Amino acid sequence: MDSLSMQQKTLSEAEFKKIGAYIEKNVGIKMPPEKRMMMQSRLASRLKALHLDSYKAYIDYVFSGKDTDNHELIMMIDAMTTNLTEFFREPQHFDFMRNVALPGYAAQKLNKIKIWSAGCSTGQEPYTLSMVMSEYIKQNPLGSIRDFSVLATDISTKVLDKAASAVYPMDAVKGVPQQIMHQYFLKGKNPANPAVRLKQDIRSHVNFMRLNFMDDEYGFRDTFQIIFCRNVLIYFDKANQEKVIRQFLRYLEPNGYLFLGHSETIFGMDLPFKTVAPTVFQRI
Repeated sequence: MDSLSMQQKTLSEAEFKKIGAYIEKNVGIKMPPEKRMMMQSRLASRLKALHLDSYKAYIDYVFSGKDTDNHELIMMIDAMTTNLTEFFREPQHFDFMRNVALPGYAAQKLNKIKIWSAGCSTGQEPYTLSMVMSEYIKQNPLGSIRDFSVLATDISTKVLDKAASAVYPMDAVKGVPQQIMHQYFLKGKNPANPAVRLKQDIRSHVNFMRLNFMDDEYGFRDTFQIIFCRNVLIYFDKANQEKVIRQFLRYLEPNGYLFLGHSETIFGMDLPFKTVAPTVFQRI
């Protein structure tokens, strides 16, 4: 490759700052200088898909009005988001649900539990929540809780499509207990590509929706007893973390629970929560 081609395929500092500023302002994700090579690598496939020969041409396409339906803007945001998840991740949260939160709601004679998986990635979290709820209802047949729903949102259309399919490679379920596997998963029939799919009774309780935490309005009016937003806010600065959690307060019912990731906290924020377990907060 000649020096001109190399230069065209290198993301300059100015180009990085322009895209990074947009991502930070509109999505909330921090873009420090050390993410420049990551951005260059992840956007390289977008240049190829659009048959563009430089990042300058890409920026011109995205920001000058040529991207008339904002399709590429969404693809750019997809490329910049990080999606790491697994089934039954941070299991102490699900233990708290079974042992504290759900029995508490049952004592209040609540019939239906509404849960929001905010930042659902490829779907393992909301489907885990659906399985936990299904197990709880089966194990408490005389209890008041008879139904539940899970709203699963993410900014990335790519991971939402994957999540909605409910199909996962065998590696993705290697930590799932065998009893749960037999109860809630179907094995694929292609030995060359071993995979599983969640059964319909688990999928039917989960609804997927694209949502940007930085939007002023989230596009729904439901309120929830439980909100999971784990390992998402670590990519935001503190001001945007607090902004997002204040948005959650609009949708979290009084005494409802907010679950954050193991490395996340609301310490130092003036918010109406009390800590009831590690990274579990109850609205006051």
